[in-house]
Amino acid sequence: MSDPHLPGDPPIPLILRRSAQAKRISLRISQLDGRVTLTMPKRLVEREALDFARSKEAWIRKHLDARGEDVVVGIGSEVPLGGRMYRVEAGTGRGVQITPDGIFVPGPVARVGKRLGAHLREIARDRLAGASDDYAALLGRSYTRLTLRDTRSRWGSCNSDGGLMYSWRLVMAPPEVLDYVAAHEVAHLAQMNHSAAFWAEVTRIYGAYAAPRGWLRSHGSTLHRYKF
Repeated sequence: MSDPHLPGDPPIPLILRRSAQAKRISLRISQLDGRVTLTMPKRLVEREALDFARSKEAWIRKHLDARGEDVVVGIGSEVPLGGRMYRVEAGTGRGVQITPDGIFVPGPVARVGKRLGAHLREIARDRLAGASDDYAALLGRSYTRLTLRDTRSRWGSCNSDGGLMYSWRLVMAPPEVLDYVAAHEVAHLAQMNHSAAFWAEVTRIYGAYAAPRGWLRSHGSTLHRYKF
């Protein structure tokens, strides 16, 4: 059966995966892109997996509605920056301008999303480098480099040679969330684990981290809805 989906308004595409390890049908909704994946035992009849999905349709639609639709960024869109929503407007001149009244992006309308995304990456690098420098000084350790990526599975990482990596999308989150992730990854320069000693270092250089950590768990996936 090609192009499996749940009919309705709107129809919901389904991704079917067979697994030799699967003992039963399982259902997963990605909070990053809204993809609905059905994993099924290798020898199961495909119709049974689709019947299972149909039995869970109300649950699937509820979770997709809670996630919200993707936002293709352009003139008139609203995007978050530092935890605040800004309306994207047509700008003049050569550079992107961010004011309390909005984000003004000059140039061809078709390139507004890409141009704004590049500008946000520059802001992210400045803010994450500043936060990493501050927390590294408090920790008494140095990092070797800082890399930005558009990661889907993690907000940051620290490798064994002292390299830090962050998702540039952290610049869209509230400032305390960006700071927490920076402190978290810098703390790995001293403790390459998630032991009690590691969390003690996070607390020492950042302070109470439960609130920003909770924000990421509850709202972090929404930052991936914005398509630049």
